[in-house]
Amino acid sequence: MSAVIPALAPIFLLIVLGYGLRRAGFVPESFWPAAEKMTYYVFFPCLLATTMAGADLDLLAVLPMAAALLGGVLATVALLALVRPVWRVDGPGFTSIVQGGIRPNTYVGLAAADVLFGAEGLALAAIGIAVVVPLVNVVAVSALARFGDGAAGGLRATLRAIVTNPLILAVLLGLALNLTGLPLPPPVGPMAEVLGRAALPVGLLAVGAGLDLPAVGRAGRHVFLASAFKLVVTPGVTAALCLAFGVGGMPLAVAALYNGLPTSASSYVLARQMGGDATMMAGIITATTLAAMATLPLLLMLIG
Repeated sequence: MSAVIPALAPIFLLIVLGYGLRRAGFVPESFWPAAEKMTYYVFFPCLLATTMAGADLDLLAVLPMAAALLGGVLATVALLALVRPVWRVDGPGFTSIVQGGIRPNTYVGLAAADVLFGAEGLALAAIGIAVVVPLVNVVAVSALARFGDGAAGGLRATLRAIVTNPLILAVLLGLALNLTGLPLPPPVGPMAEVLGRAALPVGLLAVGAGLDLPAVGRAGRHVFLASAFKLVVTPGVTAALCLAFGVGGMPLAVAALYNGLPTSASSYVLARQMGGDATMMAGIITATTLAAMATLPLLLMLIG
C-alpha cells in the first residue's frame, strides 16, 4: 500500500484548494451552497446509480461487510455513552460528539474509494452509504431529541429525509438495474455518466470551502474525543468485525475506510436545527477533515 499516500494526496489537495478559494473570495459566496446542492442532488446520485448498475457485486458476499459497518457505528455509540461521565460534557455537547464520532463524509469516501480501488471499490462504498447513512441519521436525531437544548420531535422528519435521500435512492436504483440487467435508456445513461464525473471534484472543493479553523480552538478538548472515535475507534472496531466475519481484501479496506472518514458537514446543520452545540460541531468537522489526511493513509497501510 505504498501508493496510498500519492493516491489520496489529490483528494486532500482539492479540499485545501476549496478552502483557499472561499477565503480568497475567488467566486461569489453564493456559489458554494449552490455547488454543494448540485453535487448532493445531481452529480453524486448520477455517479452512484451508474456505478452500481455496472458493478460486478456478489450481494451475499457483501452482507458480512455491511454487518461490520453497522456494528462499528453501534459500538462507537455505546462507547461514547460510557465515557460521557468522564469527559463531563453537557447534553448539547454530547450530541455533537456523537455526531462527530459516527457521521461519515460521503464525498471524501467515494473519492478515496474511486482513486484507490476503481469502480469496484466505489460500488462497495455505495453499499456503505445504503447501510450506514440511515443508521447514523436515526442515532443522531435520537440523541438530539434526548439531549439537545430544547429540542423536540424531529425524528419523523428525519425518517422522511432518509427514505427520500437522493444518495440512498441512487444506490437502490443502481442495484435494481444491476440485478435486472436493464440498462439506463441510451440518452439518459451517457448523460448520467458525464454528470457523475463532476461529483468528486466539485464535492471535494465544497468540503474545503466549509472548513472553519477558528472553530477548532473554540470547541476545546471535546474535539479530540470525537476525532479519536471517528478516525481511530470506529474504523478499528469495523476492521476487527470484518476479520471476525471473514471479510478480507478490498471489502475489508473499503469498510474500514468508510467508517474512518472525517465527519460530514451535514452534522452542523442538524446541530443548529435541533439544539446541539453548533460551535463544537464545526470544530469537530474541521479537525477530523484535517486529521484524516494522516489517519486514512495510515489506516489503509496498517490493514495492508
